[in-house]
Amino acid sequence: MLKNIYIETYGCAANQNNSEIISGLLSRAGFNIVNNPKIADLAILNTCIVKGPTLQRMQSRIKQLSREFKRIIVTGCMPDALSEQIKQINPRAILLSSHKIKNITKVMRNLIENKPITDLKEKNSEIKLLCPKNRKNPVIGITQISEGCLGNCAYCVTRFAKGSLFSYPEESILKNIEQDIKGGCKEIWLTSQDCAAYGKDKTKNSQLPKLLKKILSLKHNFLMRMGMSNPNHILPILDDLIECYQDKKMFKFLHIPIQSGSNEVLRKMNRYYNINDVFRIIEEFRKKIPEINIVTDIIIGFPGETDEDFQKTMDAIARIKPDLINISRFWPMPRTPAAHLKKIHDSITKKRSKLLKELLFKITIEKNKKRIGDEITALVDEKGWDFSRTWIARSSEYYPIIVPSQEKVLGEKIKIKIKSVTPQYLIGEIVK
Repeated sequence: MLKNIYIETYGCAANQNNSEIISGLLSRAGFNIVNNPKIADLAILNTCIVKGPTLQRMQSRIKQLSREFKRIIVTGCMPDALSEQIKQINPRAILLSSHKIKNITKVMRNLIENKPITDLKEKNSEIKLLCPKNRKNPVIGITQISEGCLGNCAYCVTRFAKGSLFSYPEESILKNIEQDIKGGCKEIWLTSQDCAAYGKDKTKNSQLPKLLKKILSLKHNFLMRMGMSNPNHILPILDDLIECYQDKKMFKFLHIPIQSGSNEVLRKMNRYYNINDVFRIIEEFRKKIPEINIVTDIIIGFPGETDEDFQKTMDAIARIKPDLINISRFWPMPRTPAAHLKKIHDSITKKRSKLLKELLFKITIEKNKKRIGDEITALVDEKGWDFSRTWIARSSEYYPIIVPSQEKVLGEKIKIKIKSVTPQYLIGEIVK
């Protein structure tokens, strides 16, 4: 009898939300969701394939789980983009498309009744809103506003999984957020593959500012973090977006992936902007919101990247001074045009990655040292890494602050005095 289900999740906020929905649907159908695979009857692996090392990790986990369980269900991006790799590892694995996660209870019924299961890996327009869900974090509500993108990045395999942009209905998004807030959430995450493109599959212009204004007008006490947005889609809505960010409910947190400071490399990547567009966006944000927390992504060693190209990336980072960089060394991903280009030697990409990390360390430690002694009101949104003696709170810029406390303060706004810093986070104590 299949009763206890183990779910293992990797990747982005959308993947986390999909697992919450899968878990919620299974719980409603009478299944038990367990955290220990040793007591589970079946495993569900929610995969991420955004980077080469992550893909290798997925392949390893499929092998391991296939040894531990008679049947496994694989969902996430891998079934949609690289299903043949899964079948090579485990021909009996059940593939559940990330576009059909609401079919999970039907899959389970067919398994129990020994009925044939058709691999559910065809794309459709599934709206992942207003579903039962078991939230990973009781104070954070994740709302997906769209799926897919309008891009054609030469290095990206995820686009083969996510497909073209499909924006969810505004009314359903608002209801989903209200449902989460009424369920106890204090922090709302808006997520998609490119938030600034919201609505561009239906109209010429992005509908993101209009959506944000409606969310921010909800008569509830909450804070909102917006997910990643590409520069070419931010630029046409820049003034309206900055106006939304000035609302007290918005975390002053902007995730804007640059990928490279070289226009030539951006062209080869099929990124539809230039570095001056990025400078304009960030400088305009900082004029109106000086404290804005800038997070970006950089790919090191894209094929053809010269020393001069890399120096342009270093110069761009020195100019914009981000608070965090997700640094990835280029990896040739299956099905992508960039996989066929001549790869730069690992020794070069390792050296460049080290130089960029050193620059980021210098930028962030200098910034953070200026915060020592500050008193900050912050929302506690998760347990600390030791799970008992510390908590992680978020400043208005969504900057992480580690605070020790024996009291249960999850979901509370607390006043913190900053005592010390690292390049990645602040460390403080609660002001009584």
